[in-house]
Amino acid sequence: MTAVDTRVLIVDDQTMVRQSFHAVLAAQPDITVVGEAGNGADAVRAATRHRPDVVLMDVRMPVMDGLEATKQILGNPDLSVRVLMLTTFDVDEYVYGALRVGASGFLLKDAPLEDLVNAVRVIAAGNALFAPAVTRRLVAEFAARRPDPVRSDRADRLTAQELKVLRLVARGLSNTEIAAALVIVEQTAKTHVSRVFAKLGVRDRAQAIVAAYEMGIVVPGDGN
Repeated sequence: MTAVDTRVLIVDDQTMVRQSFHAVLAAQPDITVVGEAGNGADAVRAATRHRPDVVLMDVRMPVMDGLEATKQILGNPDLSVRVLMLTTFDVDEYVYGALRVGASGFLLKDAPLEDLVNAVRVIAAGNALFAPAVTRRLVAEFAARRPDPVRSDRADRLTAQELKVLRLVARGLSNTEIAAALVIVEQTAKTHVSRVFAKLGVRDRAQAIVAAYEMGIVVPGDGN
């Protein structure tokens, strides 16, 4: 095990899928597969036992689905873990719900296996949103189906500059891209992003995007 080793738990109700992901990830020098689970209930127990850094979580499973399992795992204060949702659907309301409760992003099961490896590394490194443009599209689609957004007092806590930053986060921009868009240094952009997260009470970019749509700070189809 190397100093940068990432511990991964694979959760999927299809044995062949688990075995495929396990083989690919275990072959990486910086990733260790610490366990597998075939349903959400087993995933919760396995996460507590193995304490992974990243959980690959299937959405639709028997006994307990991926949404409830994600809630329970991320709600455990004794765990420091990030969840990457896996789905066969590029627009899946379960995934939207998972993002709301703190999942770090999602990946389609039919994505190339190298994308899976990269996603694990990206999320383990603390870059909370994999494929941000796709996640933003998913959030926007479901936000469009909800009642009119309600502006909460959380939005009022943000300065004008922080609102600009949140809109750029919701477009899927990285800190480097936000810095370029606002003509500020990257460290300042990073500080603004961190303050936005703190004021909104969100843990990462995925939840920030959801919050931005739900509060009406950005709207579906908004490209600005």
